[in-house]
Amino acid sequence: MSQIAARQRIYRKSRSSIFHGFDPILTAAVAVLLVMGTLLVYAATRDWYARNGMDPQYYLKRHIINIAIGALLAYGTTVIDYRLLRAYTPFLWGSGVIGLGIVLLGFGTKVNGAKAWIALPGGFQIQPAELAKISIIVGMSMILSERAHDSNEAQSRDVIQALIIAAIPVVLILLQPDMGTVFIISASVVTIIAVSGASSKWVVGLILVAVLGAFVATKAGVISEYQVKRLQTFVDPNADSQGSGYQLRQARITVGSGGLIGTGLFDGPQTNGRFVPEQQTDFIFTVAGEELGFLGSGLIVLLYLIILMRSFAIARRTNDPFGRLVTTGVIAWFAFQIFENIGMTLGLMPMTGVPLPFISYGGSSMFATLIGFGLLQNVHARTRG
Repeated sequence: MSQIAARQRIYRKSRSSIFHGFDPILTAAVAVLLVMGTLLVYAATRDWYARNGMDPQYYLKRHIINIAIGALLAYGTTVIDYRLLRAYTPFLWGSGVIGLGIVLLGFGTKVNGAKAWIALPGGFQIQPAELAKISIIVGMSMILSERAHDSNEAQSRDVIQALIIAAIPVVLILLQPDMGTVFIISASVVTIIAVSGASSKWVVGLILVAVLGAFVATKAGVISEYQVKRLQTFVDPNADSQGSGYQLRQARITVGSGGLIGTGLFDGPQTNGRFVPEQQTDFIFTVAGEELGFLGSGLIVLLYLIILMRSFAIARRTNDPFGRLVTTGVIAWFAFQIFENIGMTLGLMPMTGVPLPFISYGGSSMFATLIGFGLLQNVHARTRG
């Protein structure tokens, strides 16, 4: 009897743990990426700040604060049963739209041709478009999962309502303009609709509309000159030799100079010389390529594959349509953003200025990706019962 009582106490203690129900492999993979990202952000900024008489730990301290806040948000996301999020979805979606509206009403700060940030005290900034990813995924999943029980397929009316939920924030993001975020959201939108059981005509139609829309936006001048040059650089690296073309060439040189094992952490000549602009944010992968080499960069890619594989397993196990669609939307978001960031660093994708999840410096991106991680853990915990 004493052994049974002891086991019951251990079980109750494990149930009370803040990590109860978490996928341990998914958690470990994210934790390792966060640690690696912290070291890479420090490596990308330490020497340059020190040479210029500034605090070499400036970005390091802020990055750690961002991770701490993001971790609290991730845990908070797991506390409430994800199935209860349906009741809060209108509030989440409305908050996302309001944040985007505030940016466009004159309260936004313009960076790299896009008016997408809201300045906060202490030198911090928040990007509402990052958090809008969450509201769009949850909003569409709610609409497409609440269909009649006798129907296994989303009806056209459901799809139209879901697209309206996505279209309003997307239009506001286009007006900033922030094409990189729009591309990522579009990937999630198409994936959610495809998994919902809607007709394949919707998926094909949306892809065609996205391609046509990008062409029209470019010709109509909706896309800023800065972003047009980035797209031109993808086709011809010499198109903007002093701007995006220079950045792309330096990124390739920096990644290639690392070889198999890299130059060593904090010992990258290209990184320490600050040859790659925005290296702590959009081009953080170049630091890994130079200082950690092919093996270190390969480890980062492997960790991302583990995260996506575990996320797919969570989506496959759940029988709840809402949980499956939310998880699928997060998977599409992570997968496309990872591929886009690493791809643009290597010149395989257009430069769109999206951060690398869990690694790049940036508060809004870190908050959003860790909330997405929290959603995955939430579905996993409730699926396991």
